[in-house]
Amino acid sequence: MPQTAVLELTNLRKTIKGKEIVKGVNLTLYPSQIYGFLGPNGAGKTTTIRMIVGLIKPTEGSVRICGYSVAHDFVKALSNVGCIIESPDMYKYLTGMENLLQFAAMNKTISQQRIKDVVEMVGLQHRVNDKVSTYSLGMRQRLGIAQAIIGKPKLLILDEPTNGLDPAGITEFRNLIRKLAYEEGMTVFVSSHLLLEIQQMCDIVSIIKQGSVIKTATIQEIIQHDDKIEWQINDPEKAIAILRDHWQIEATQLKTNTISAKIGRHPLEKLNGFFIREGLELTYCTAKQNTLEDLFLGLTEGDQIV
Repeated sequence: MPQTAVLELTNLRKTIKGKEIVKGVNLTLYPSQIYGFLGPNGAGKTTTIRMIVGLIKPTEGSVRICGYSVAHDFVKALSNVGCIIESPDMYKYLTGMENLLQFAAMNKTISQQRIKDVVEMVGLQHRVNDKVSTYSLGMRQRLGIAQAIIGKPKLLILDEPTNGLDPAGITEFRNLIRKLAYEEGMTVFVSSHLLLEIQQMCDIVSIIKQGSVIKTATIQEIIQHDDKIEWQINDPEKAIAILRDHWQIEATQLKTNTISAKIGRHPLEKLNGFFIREGLELTYCTAKQNTLEDLFLGLTEGDQIV
């Protein structure tokens, strides 16, 4: 039985002052996915997120959340959404609990038990009765998550959620997001400039450039070992020539005495043996693991991500 999409963007476009900012974006998110959304500065990430949550209207196309159109069933669609845009706003002179109670008062269906459950879920049970002014940034982020998920949303949208967090805080945040997705069944849509963190947190990513999605892939597809090999070798120019002339393999020099090439179906042991017979000295060779950063920089040609 096919899964019901939690978020569907269909041919989403936005033109502002005659300039097309978002150009026909199509994305589909399913239950319990952690979905990364990446792009260089000015690529259209924030504009896309603003259209998803109804802050601006698309010029063309549609946004559907749990089957409801944001344009035509705004209340029903957004009732399934929790959202944090950078650092969450809180009343710092109130306690964490008082902040949650203020928020819960706007939704009569939220019970005291739900508030207690959410506080425990985000790990604030020992500090929830302290004033927010005494909280660390990581604790305020946890309180923001508690507020965002208190209504049991199907979709949690996070825009730069780890800004300002130290490495320990980022790790705690990542673990919390995984718990929400894999144990609570939420779909998490996260935009961040921290590529390594997105790689460690997400199941799937889309990269947007100049308003268009140019790549969508699972993290496993991105980081799996491919046929790219790196060698540290005493004469890289000779090694590159050997690979080109004898094996029709194009290699590049990465740094002093290090070369890299995709070897395809050629057995690595045969290549290494050929190098040795030709008098080359190998220090090491290794299969290179791809990273999200490699993919991003390759696709965006080094554009700055913010």
